[in-house]
Amino acid sequence: QCLLSGSWRSDTGCRMVVSVLGEDGSFSGSYLLGPATGDSKILTSPLEGSQQDAGLVPQPIFSFTVRWRLQARTTVFLGQCYVGTNGEETLHALWLLREAAESPAEDWKATR
Repeated sequence: QCLLSGSWRSDTGCRMVVSVLGEDGSFSGSYLLGPATGDSKILTSPLEGSQQDAGLVPQPIFSFTVRWRLQARTTVFLGQCYVGTNGEETLHALWLLREAAESPAEDWKATR
């Protein structure tokens, strides 16, 4: 059964810590950038999200938003939790980063 509470590490060394998992599937926690980002400062930012009821769906879909501190950026993640044959839980997710644009003319480069 996939439950997001706890600590997760990405392939790039970023870490997500889900500290509160509500009965309704909502969760909150923090996101810590890893060494692969090239940022010399370690930046921890709050996250909030939700997942499907793991009791109804054994490999639930989840989403969460990270509001980056000290930067005009927000990242959204959308993915699914998988349970392997050995019982190990793995998260697969896509992300979309949005930075503040200076003007509508600069909007085209504000989303990665």
